[in-house]
Amino acid sequence: MVKMAIVGMGIMGKNHYRVLKALKKDVEIVALCDVASNETFEHKLYKDVDEMLDNHSDIDACVVATPTIYHKVVAIKCLKRDIHLLIEKPVASSLKCAYEILEAERSSNAKVVIGHVERFNPVVEALKNEIVGKAMYNINIQRVGPFPPRIGDVGVLSDLAVHDIDLIRHITGQDIEDIHIFKNKHIHNHYEDNAVLSFRLSGNVLATITTNWLTPFRKRIVEIACKEAYYEADLMSQVLLEFSNYETNNSFVQRGCWVTKQEPLLRELQDFIQMIKGSKSQGASIQDSIITLDVLWGEKGER
Repeated sequence: MVKMAIVGMGIMGKNHYRVLKALKKDVEIVALCDVASNETFEHKLYKDVDEMLDNHSDIDACVVATPTIYHKVVAIKCLKRDIHLLIEKPVASSLKCAYEILEAERSSNAKVVIGHVERFNPVVEALKNEIVGKAMYNINIQRVGPFPPRIGDVGVLSDLAVHDIDLIRHITGQDIEDIHIFKNKHIHNHYEDNAVLSFRLSGNVLATITTNWLTPFRKRIVEIACKEAYYEADLMSQVLLEFSNYETNNSFVQRGCWVTKQEPLLRELQDFIQMIKGSKSQGASIQDSIITLDVLWGEKGER
C-alpha cells in the first residue's frame, strides 16, 4: 500500500484526488495541502507543506499539482525526505529550477516523473504501435481551445505546447533539432495565447504544433504522414483512423484502428504506483521535461 499526499488542490489536484481515491486497493491518501483552499475534503487539508510533512513521516509519494512557480520548493522539500514525486508538467518555471530539482532527485533515494499525461492516452499508444517500421514524413499536432480563466501565470507555450513537444519526441523516438517558434498575444493580459511551432527532427521528419486559446471549442489532434499510410488520432475521443492505398482519383481505404479507451490520468497514476514498487516508468523523466523546456526557452530564457 502506497501512502500518498497531494500538494495543490486546484483543478488538476482534484483530478488526481478523484482518481487516487478510486485506487484504494493500492493507495492510501494520508494528507492534502493547499495554501489557499478553504474547501472541505475527506482527508485532512494542511495549509503548510512543512507542517504536512512533519506530521506524516510515513508519506511514500506525493503529487505536486501547485502552480508551476512553486514546483521547485515543494519538490525539494519532499526529495530531502526521500518521497517519490509525480510533478505536474512542466517540471519547473525555468531551466535553472528544473536542474535544481534534478540535482535534488540525484541526491535522494526517491524517483520523479513529470505529468506529461498524454503519453498515457490509449490512442497515443495505439498510434505509436501503428507507425512501427513505417517511413515517417511529418507529424502535425493541433491543441486549441477557449481561454481558461484559471490560467494566470503562464501562456499557451508552457500550458499546452509542452504536451506536444514531449509527444513529438515520445511518438517518433527522434530528437528535435531545428526550432522555429512564432507567438503573439491577443486576449491574455501578460502571456502569449497563440503560437505555431515548427521543427526538423533528427530523422529528417518535419513537425508542427498549432496551439491557441482563441478557438471556441477544444480540439486535440495528432496527424502523421508516412510513406505507407496517413494517420489521424483524436486525443479527446480516443479514435484513430488510418488512410492508405491512395489512388490518383483521390480514393483511399479508411480503417478504424483498435483503441482500448481508458482515462489517461488513471493510467499515469497506475504507472507511478508501479514505478514506486520497482517497475520501469513509461512517463516523462525530469530530463525529458528539461529537453521540452529547452526547446521553448533555450539556455538564455524564453525564445
